[in-house]
Amino acid sequence: MPHIVLVATGGTIASYAKTEGGAVTAGLSGDALLESLHAPLPGITVEVDNIEAAGSNALTLETVHKLCRHIDARLAEPGVDGVVVTHGTDTMEESAFLARLLVTSDKPVVFTGAQRHAGQPDTDGPRNMRDALLTAATPELTGVGPVIVFEGDIHGARYVSKVHSSRVDTFRSNGHGKLGEVDEGEVHLYTRPARPRHILDTPSLDADVELVAIGLGSTPRYLEWCVGNGVSGLVIEAFGRGNAPKGFAEATRKLVAAGIPVILATRCSEGRTRAIYGADSGGVTMVEAGAILAGDLSAAKARLLLAALLPLLPEGAGRMEAIVEAITKV
Repeated sequence: MPHIVLVATGGTIASYAKTEGGAVTAGLSGDALLESLHAPLPGITVEVDNIEAAGSNALTLETVHKLCRHIDARLAEPGVDGVVVTHGTDTMEESAFLARLLVTSDKPVVFTGAQRHAGQPDTDGPRNMRDALLTAATPELTGVGPVIVFEGDIHGARYVSKVHSSRVDTFRSNGHGKLGEVDEGEVHLYTRPARPRHILDTPSLDADVELVAIGLGSTPRYLEWCVGNGVSGLVIEAFGRGNAPKGFAEATRKLVAAGIPVILATRCSEGRTRAIYGADSGGVTMVEAGAILAGDLSAAKARLLLAALLPLLPEGAGRMEAIVEAITKV
């Protein structure tokens, strides 16, 4: 009989309005969420671990690092077959990606939540949670790595992202597709990730890695401020193949010269960065200035990878090369 640990962290699935029309806040325990299920879990036992409830917008890198350590510790127990994490949708893709990097166990790790809070009559939380528990109890998910289960779809943590602010089918793996689905309680895994996980045993996550999104006519003044103001790494969410507005290449050169790694990601939801365009701050010029291309890794996930890497990398020669290598492996 599969034994699953339910780690409840809060989020919309655990939220409700204390007064009619009032603000929605997290507060329901994992035990209360279990009681809300509309159908039994055949042949599955569930144990609840309650983490302090919060909206995922309020989580910190330190909190999620501890969460990943907790998941790994529970999965190391011989009697535990998988873990389900209930989590807010705002940053669920980021926590799931960190779990892909940090959790060493190959046992199933499933993230889920809700878009409609627990006080709404049509809340999607109970169905999502039941689907997630069934998925975590499925032996086929062993070795797949952390996934998100939402609205019946199973998405791998490497490519999944939240694409709609309110719809219940918010998660997509743009350009890659889902791994499987849950249909009337039956779990179907159609494909597995093509590359193995790149696991990092990092003692902490560097909270001083920043992310900047650019737009038409953006100036590099924030990049210039980062030099000498405690920023340890920077990710730029750039245009298209990895192009930036005028002045960004020179600002990048100053950051790299100061020992601050700069990663260049694309703001497009599909495709890869590639150094093709020249002139002031085109991709070629940015790479010549020292920027590292993120490939098809999103800016948000590139930031997390860099935050996990920096505590492991000593200053000096080989640091940038190690970051490039990790991007190709992740």
